Order: sequence, then structure tokens, then C-alpha cells
Amino acid sequence: MDAKPEVTIYTDGACQGNPGPGGWAALLRYGKHEKALSGGEQDTTNNRMELRAALEALRALKEPCRVTLMTDSEYLKRGITEWMPGWKRRNWRRKGGTLANVDLWMKLDEEIARHEIHWRWVKSHAGNTYNERVDRLARKAIPKS
Repeated sequence: MDAKPEVTIYTDGACQGNPGPGGWAALLRYGKHEKALSGGEQDTTNNRMELRAALEALRALKEPCRVTLMTDSEYLKRGITEWMPGWKRRNWRRKGGTLANVDLWMKLDEEIARHEIHWRWVKSHAGNTYNERVDRLARKAIPKS
């Protein structure tokens, strides 16, 4: 059986105002290959942009992969690794009621099922070259009003 391709993904989201116009970016690295993705929305939140970056990066993978996903978002990492099982048991609800961004969490759940993913948190603005790069790309993707 062939080994799954190993991909490293860096993601970030940005917002001017929260809510406000926002951008997201992802950098996919496979061997010597790199692919940068980015996009923006006129009226969104920083958390939505963080989720969107991870979702679009995983959607871009054409086959099941072993992924190391680097994010500076505790919300994204903890949501996937700690909170999601409980949300799913409660039919996509928090203990306290409505789950914010449920549409994106559900789509992410579908995408992560295809891959073997190791979620890694990286401190933002701490000199990590790739994290700094996706931060710049996300800010650049914010729509101008």
C-alpha cells in the first residue's frame, strides 16, 4: 500500500474590525512544492476567517494526505481537537446553546475525515517564516471597502 503524501499547511485569518471585512490565507507545502491560497469576505469575523483558511486548504488536497496543519488560532485548534466531539454528540450545539460558525465547523468535519491530520499551534508574530507569510497574505486578501 502506498504511503499517503505528507503535506504541511500553514493557515491564518485576519479581520479589520471584528466583525468587519476579513481575509484568510493558507500555504500548502509538499516536498519542494508550495501552493498559496487566499480569499476574503466583506462582512465576517476573525474566527470565521481562521476556519475558512483551514477548510479551503484541506479542500485543495486532491487525495487523502498525512497533514500537519499549523495555526496560530487556539479557537481552530481547540475546536477541532477538544470541543468538536461534544458538539457532535449534542447535534452541533454547545452546552450553553447555539454553536457559532456551525456551518464552517460541519464542513471542516467532512474535510478532516479524508485525512490524517496533526494539529499544531504556533505563536503568532513570533518569527515563524511561514506563519508570518500567511498572515501577510490574509491581510492582503481583506476586501477594500
